[in-house]
Amino acid sequence: MDETSDEPPTSGVLLDNCHFSQVIFNNVEKFYVPGGDLTCYYTLTNNIAPRRKDWVGIFRVGWKTTQEYYTFMWAPLPSGVSGDTAAQQQIQFKAYYLPKDDEYYQFCYVDQDGVVRGASVPFQFRAETEDDILVVTTQGEVEEIELQNKNLLKENEELKASYTSLQKQNMDLQEQLKKKKELQNGFESLKSNTEKLELELNSLKKENKHLKEKDSCRETELHQLKEQIQNVTSEKERLETRLKTALDHLDQLQSQVLNYEKEVENLARLDLDKTEQLESLKEENRQLHITVAEQRERKELERALENLKETEASLSHFLQNEQHQNHDLMKELEEKKHLFQILQAKKNETDKENQELKEENYALLRRLSQTADVSSSSAVSTSQHQISPPAMGSLVFGNPYYASGANLEARAADVASIRKCPMCDEVFPEDIDTSQYEAHVQSHLLECPLCNETFEKSNKQVFEDHIYCHVLE
Repeated sequence: MDETSDEPPTSGVLLDNCHFSQVIFNNVEKFYVPGGDLTCYYTLTNNIAPRRKDWVGIFRVGWKTTQEYYTFMWAPLPSGVSGDTAAQQQIQFKAYYLPKDDEYYQFCYVDQDGVVRGASVPFQFRAETEDDILVVTTQGEVEEIELQNKNLLKENEELKASYTSLQKQNMDLQEQLKKKKELQNGFESLKSNTEKLELELNSLKKENKHLKEKDSCRETELHQLKEQIQNVTSEKERLETRLKTALDHLDQLQSQVLNYEKEVENLARLDLDKTEQLESLKEENRQLHITVAEQRERKELERALENLKETEASLSHFLQNEQHQNHDLMKELEEKKHLFQILQAKKNETDKENQELKEENYALLRRLSQTADVSSSSAVSTSQHQISPPAMGSLVFGNPYYASGANLEARAADVASIRKCPMCDEVFPEDIDTSQYEAHVQSHLLECPLCNETFEKSNKQVFEDHIYCHVLE
């Protein structure tokens, strides 16, 4: 064995996969005398790139893999030689590590991957015999030696034939051994795969059991969540019904308020006409007082004046009645306004409850989507579609009672009619174009591009939730 403590890199590569022409061994003797050091000479061709773990080993003839070396020495790296030229190298094997039998051996160059890159001719380790000494013989001895040579050649031919037959048998046996090893390797591989599959099967069985238990728990939790969603949906529908009823009632009140407003306007217009008529009569009475010259005419004028006074008294009485009715209407209008404010407060509370239910519904749906991979998007979309967008805290076009009161006060003060923005309370004179007033009011609103419903810009979140409901549809 080699003096170094570490083992050389070897492999199970067969002879068919080796490259014996990349390293050439030189000056290899037919035999070497035992007991002395052995120097091996070889040439590295330009087809091989030497590496630090390359080595040269002595193998017994008939070896199959590089693991069957007898001894080895690390191959030194060539110095001062370019990679395009051949490099002459030599290694010395110590006598202590050389074989002691007379079998045939050969040198082999093995790279650090365990692949043979070159091999020498066979040689032996044996002592020098007399056959190797030059002897001078006579003619008769020469003839006798030639006869012996013929016999030896004949025996050599027979041995060659026997060697060929044995070599063929050896190849057949090696082929059978190779097939047997392949079958054994296949059997071992199948056995290993079977064990792995059994382990995987047991693991899958455990995982399947765990998944079944987990699935049962999730089904129970999903059933509970569905019941909660149904309860929330029924509660939401009940609140929506209440909200719809309140909105209908509010619409009726708004219609009544508009009718009352029209009646008040008619009464105010009639009051104005009566006042103008009274002024006209007063003017006519004054002119009659100036132009009356005669007594008869004066008497007639006095009678006419009395008639006018009676008419004025009746008109004054009628005007007082109208003003009293107007006062009653204003009082009733204030009561309706107070009732409207109460209904508006109730509506705001209903909107707040609806918003809380919507947030709770969103939380339940989010929890449902996180706990189970079920196809419930249609139910979620339906539940979200049924949630009407949160109502705004105030009417889109302002409080009609406020406008009516303002108009009445304006008429009572005999001020010119004006327009007031219901959003920002900005006042517009009557002579301004109607399109400018409508454009100003429209600038405070956001219109849904899908259903044309309008929202105040101050309630942008309500508008975005409304658009999101359309997306979910």
